[in-house]
Amino acid sequence: MTTEVIVLNGGSSSGKSGISRCLQAVLPDPWLALGTDTFVDALPAAMRLSDAGIEFASGGAVNVGPEFRRLEGAWIEGVAAIARAGARVIVDEVFLGGADSQQRWREALHGRGVLWVGVRCDSGVAAGREVARGDRIAGMAASQAALVHRGVVYDLEVDTTKAESMECARLIAEHVS
Repeated sequence: MTTEVIVLNGGSSSGKSGISRCLQAVLPDPWLALGTDTFVDALPAAMRLSDAGIEFASGGAVNVGPEFRRLEGAWIEGVAAIARAGARVIVDEVFLGGADSQQRWREALHGRGVLWVGVRCDSGVAAGREVARGDRIAGMAASQAALVHRGVVYDLEVDTTKAESMECARLIAEHVS
């Protein structure tokens, strides 16, 4: 089956966004890059302060409520609709629910050619990137480094601890059919 969607799953500051941009540069066809940051940025500010929405707690924990989940479901279906309409899509995602998160995407992308990619990074290295970025809650990278991969099944895994984004993108591109 032709790859229509590449799902990159990894914790905060693991390098997914850099890999996504590099994939857009190395893949022969145009690919849209859509991610969880795009979704969260689209939420009303009040939902970032509510237990019905998304809360970024001290220590890097992320808590999501029922309204967030409802809108996230619509977002996932919308991204899948873009792929069904003929666009190739790179999804930059953080599976806070591990295997349950992947299952929501699997259901929405049923019938599409999907390449599932785990993006791993040593938690200490990701934490250093988090500090350098300055736009993340301290501790988020460390708290998500293993959590997002629990029970998730991949076609391919890359590790950005030492590998650069372009190197990872080229490896992923080799698996795009």
